Amino acid sequence: MKTLQFAFIGITLLSLVLFFLGTGKDKKVLIFFSLWAVFIAVLSYSGFFLNTETLPPRMLLVIVPAIFYTIYFYKKIEIAKVKRNVLVAIHIVRLPVEITLYQLFLHGKVPVIMTYEGWNFDIVIGLSAIMLVFYLAFVKRNINKRLLRIWNILGIGFLTVIVMIAILSLPSPIQQLAHEQPNVAILEFPFTLLPAVVVPIVLLSHLLILKENR
Repeated sequence: MKTLQFAFIGITLLSLVLFFLGTGKDKKVLIFFSLWAVFIAVLSYSGFFLNTETLPPRMLLVIVPAIFYTIYFYKKIEIAKVKRNVLVAIHIVRLPVEITLYQLFLHGKVPVIMTYEGWNFDIVIGLSAIMLVFYLAFVKRNINKRLLRIWNILGIGFLTVIVMIAILSLPSPIQQLAHEQPNVAILEFPFTLLPAVVVPIVLLSHLLILKENR
């Protein structure tokens, strides 16, 4: 598990660095996400989220702010400074995230439905992101706007599905799925950074490309 933990910290840092570059080195992005990641990491490391009997669930401290700051940055990030190729490249991290989720499943930390053997199709976006980055870098600098729009909408759809599964699989008074092997990983350090940092960055990357591509 130690190796998996260090690997996921690396995935989180890579997501943050790529998003910082993809937004034209927006300092607000770097400062906010760094402070937010540290705050959630400290709470997670202390075991704060492991208490699953409270109402409202403590994970709302992650989910609700993530919704609000996603909206904020979508409105505030200057589209003229956005680097489309870098924002596309961010989605490659979905491959190591999928591998991490599968390893967590093998350790009994997440249900199989949260992996590519279940209802999680994010690996498709990760693999296609590699092809898109290669195409944009070596074949053609631009890509058909309609195709790019469809890819991003599909990516948001897949992300929405896995986020809903993850929430409904959490051990809490409102749990609806995976009672035999619930989603306990994101209650623990450093995997709480997945919904706190990585997922919002991935979502924002999709939204900003769609906004720039209008």
